Amino acid sequence: MSDAEAVTDVDALANRSAFERDILWVLSNEGEQKGVDIRLSLEEYYEKPVNHGQLYPNLDGLVDSGFVEKGVDRRPDEQLRADGGRSSGAHSSTELGKGLLRGE
Repeated sequence: MSDAEAVTDVDALANRSAFERDILWVLSNEGEQKGVDIRLSLEEYYEKPVNHGQLYPNLDGLVDSGFVEKGVDRRPDEQLRADGGRSSGAHSSTELGKGLLRGE
């Protein structure tokens, strides 16, 4: 990945909401998850209920932006994983998130 691509990906991640970054953190640390499992992890983290109407539109936005890939079956509550690159040769959002945590 070139420096320009890395900056673009970091900027793209930085421009996501805190809630979306929390979703990516769950996926990067817990692997493939169904939406309901992501919700449960977030509820444990936030120590309060996470509304279906908040979670799924944010997941859809992450899929549309290439940060998250849907599983093969495409069911409403399918497996999701945080390894969709935003451009050819881009690091996964998992790697990108870890790089941000390390200050890269």
